[in-house]
Amino acid sequence: MMPRDRDERRLYLTILLGYWLVAVLFARFTPAWQAPDEPAHFNYIRQLAQDGCCPRIEPGDWSSATLAQLTSGKFAPELLGTLDSIQYEDHHPPLYYALATPLYHLGAGNLQVLRLLSVCLGAGVVMLSYAISRRVLPQSPQIALAVMAFLAFLPQHVHMMSAVNNDALSELLAGLCLLWLLRAIQGEPVASWHLGTLVGLALLTKVTVAYVGLLAALVIGLRWRRSGAARSQLLRELGHYTLAVCLVAGGWWLRNSAVYGFPDILGLAAHDRVVLGQPRSADYIAAHGLGGYLQGMLVTSFKSFWGQFGWMALPLDGVLGGWVYRGFALLTGMGLAGALLAWRGRRIQPAAWLLLGAALLVLLQFTYYNLQFQQWQGRYLYPALVAIALLLCWGVDYWRSRWLGRWDWSRWLLPLAMLGLAALDIYLLFRVILPGLSP
Repeated sequence: MMPRDRDERRLYLTILLGYWLVAVLFARFTPAWQAPDEPAHFNYIRQLAQDGCCPRIEPGDWSSATLAQLTSGKFAPELLGTLDSIQYEDHHPPLYYALATPLYHLGAGNLQVLRLLSVCLGAGVVMLSYAISRRVLPQSPQIALAVMAFLAFLPQHVHMMSAVNNDALSELLAGLCLLWLLRAIQGEPVASWHLGTLVGLALLTKVTVAYVGLLAALVIGLRWRRSGAARSQLLRELGHYTLAVCLVAGGWWLRNSAVYGFPDILGLAAHDRVVLGQPRSADYIAAHGLGGYLQGMLVTSFKSFWGQFGWMALPLDGVLGGWVYRGFALLTGMGLAGALLAWRGRRIQPAAWLLLGAALLVLLQFTYYNLQFQQWQGRYLYPALVAIALLLCWGVDYWRSRWLGRWDWSRWLLPLAMLGLAALDIYLLFRVILPGLSP
């Protein structure tokens, strides 16, 4: 994943070191518990450390009144007596929490020590974004570096990569799956059981990256069709892939089937029965109409994708004169328009189709989830963040090539501009997050 060109390598290392600096600062100075669902993820780790594997979600793990009291009181010390009761993430697969348990023992349950695990995993996500983008657009290193900086310094993404949750590991494993699928599409020898192992590990981390399982099966089918082999070869490859997935993740599914009842092998139905009082889409539509619901979902999802900190309590509407969201809206508009113009009349390569498929599947997941629960959080699109960032950066670079393409040095302007987001992150941390979320 390390660039060979000297100038490119220097910028790569600058972005990576910048990520470490910003993410460690977020882990250190973001007020305790002021990241989405952080207490529930922490309590999963605590239960593993104290009681062994694995907790089960059950009535009493969710209390909207308790959460409202804690979040409105900014998790003040005098309110933390009920913190251990927040356990509504107990249905999640156990891989991240098992990795975090030794650190829990080592740090005697210190929150910031556990946050540093996410920072380390997030560094892997940042590096993978470069490797994936370089394979999709091998002649455009400036776009790969811009994507890398986008993931490293997107404010809300840094906020999540420096908190206690399973997001960083799930993004890391999804990125590894995409990288291996790109290798397979581009003709490199990739064993089906390797793909199955990676997909199984992803499924042992978080359900939101389950889309890689479908993509892997499609790539195996595409590779077989190109080869012209007999149908028995396809069945053998799919069998190896499926067997590897089941060997890695099947034990967890059998456990859930025994605990929650078949066919709830993911524990999602049990979760839905427990989280009574969570805002429902049907209730909002009944009160505000479908138009009001769609408008609220689009606006809030857009804002929270870029930055809406804490438990969605700290939007950035008035920050820096209101220009934070306006600037990101301009970036989004330029990126989408530029990508459409750049694609016009071109044949889309299979590697690009793979990332487009990933983005579409994650968008469908987001839409499906919001059909039931009112969860307008842009971070739920992060399983496809590499694809989204690549699309936007490619589109913006199209305008750069049109306006400044005569100067070769101009190609480094976009990754440098994305690197500049690090300054915005530090400003937001010390001037917005710390004063706005501290009790």
